[in-house]
Amino acid sequence: VQLQASGGGLVQAGGSLRLSCAVSGNIFSLKSMGWYRRAPGKQRELVASISSNGVIEYAESVKVRFTISRDNARDNAKTTVYLQMNSLKPEDTAVYYCNAEGPNLQVGTLQYDYWGQGTLVTVSS
Repeated sequence: VQLQASGGGLVQAGGSLRLSCAVSGNIFSLKSMGWYRRAPGKQRELVASISSNGVIEYAESVKVRFTISRDNARDNAKTTVYLQMNSLKPEDTAVYYCNAEGPNLQVGTLQYDYWGQGTLVTVSS
């Protein structure tokens, strides 16, 4: 499974950005996909996730403002996960990482975290 994130950038407070994560590989085996972020000087935190059966979870700090969605995968090869971010605040500034959880037979586990490269979101005040 491979993940490729895009869509970060610089935006003023109150503005919007949409992050995309192209997920390729054994899509139907994945339990969940989502987004994490790491702000300067802070630990990585979950922003939003969507499970294989459509259950969505948000961090309290982004509820109402952020929306996670995904394309309906037409095959087992690829899909895209989005994070629509509205009413952005300076405290949303962070490197955002897309994530997928599922089996990794090479490593020998059913619960493996796949990560994309980070994309920087900077919100100016």
